[in-house]
Amino acid sequence: MTKCGLLGHRFRFSADGSTMIWRCARGCGAGGSRTYTDPADAARYAAAFDREDREDLGRRAPLFGMFPLRLWRLLRR
Repeated sequence: MTKCGLLGHRFRFSADGSTMIWRCARGCGAGGSRTYTDPADAARYAAAFDREDREDLGRRAPLFGMFPLRLWRLLRR
């Protein structure tokens, strides 16, 4: 069983001209592409999708369920 089978895919997005391309960073071979009419649209969508929420961990957490994470984030500052 692959990592993606347990944890899910970890897609990374990039743009090549008017084509947006996505591939699994774990190397399982999953991926795809989509062609847009404008290269700026492909770059904009790739930049929007290719972000990780680790920077925001604790900032958008639910008030009660993730309260320890909010405290840790407050103390870290």
